[in-house]
Amino acid sequence: MSVTISEKLVIAISSRALFDLSESHRIFEEEGIDAYLKYQIAHENDVLNAGAAFHLVKKLLAILHPETKERLVEVILLSRNSADTGLRIFNSIQHHQLPITRAAFTNGESPYRYVNAFEADLFLSTHPDDVARALSSQCAAATLFPSEAKQQDITQVRIAFDGDAVLFSDEAEQVFQSHGLDAFRESESKAAHKPLQAGPFAGFLKALQQIQNLFPTDNCPIRTALVTARDAPAHERVINTLRAWEIRIDEALFLGGLSKAEFLKAFEADIFFDDQKGHCHDAAEHVATGHVPHGIVNTKP
Repeated sequence: MSVTISEKLVIAISSRALFDLSESHRIFEEEGIDAYLKYQIAHENDVLNAGAAFHLVKKLLAILHPETKERLVEVILLSRNSADTGLRIFNSIQHHQLPITRAAFTNGESPYRYVNAFEADLFLSTHPDDVARALSSQCAAATLFPSEAKQQDITQVRIAFDGDAVLFSDEAEQVFQSHGLDAFRESESKAAHKPLQAGPFAGFLKALQQIQNLFPTDNCPIRTALVTARDAPAHERVINTLRAWEIRIDEALFLGGLSKAEFLKAFEADIFFDDQKGHCHDAAEHVATGHVPHGIVNTKP
């Protein structure tokens, strides 16, 4: 009988998202692949420091089933490294005692094609092209921004999402971008009871919900938040959409255009996903942040 991981939450992650590979990447950019190969082999026993998604991954891997005590999250390493240069990454994984055992090393090729083969619910990378390709193959994916955010003291995993073009489709955002705020509010008020179509991260949110359902609400290892620029009256359609999906979001912040950064800091998010790069830049000062290259703001000139 073949082994399966389909019953788990599966996160695919690149080596540069998991670890700080800035120095070796600089060598690759400035001196080429041969110098990079020699550098990685010469330093393969030097432990890598945490990357932007390291603390999120560590927390997720610590979540156990409340009854069976089996791990509920599987993390897969998808790397453009070769097996040779990837040895340093696995040595660092072992040093940090991360239970990551599966990987694909593609030696310079994009590893996105293995996202669906591993049945990943989420792909995190620092390579925008890989993220865009994974997103086009119907996997939730985000490009991690550089961040100096410190690890949160709490053990609970806290994940925050933007709404339009992330959890939801960008149908409402198209109205806003084309016709302005007043037209957007009027359109959303008229469609208040018509659920929005699912966005690229709807499936990931539902997968998180399946884990949350295993635990009592007051003792759950995962907490979610919707952090959106919407305000009243555009809030009603969002609430009705989540009800139609039978999804429980733990916190919902309707900010009416206020900067999201301080609110994400207050929520103590381990990661935040947004489709607009400007919001991502602001948020990355406080929390790990992933840019979701989806929707009209990422396609218009």
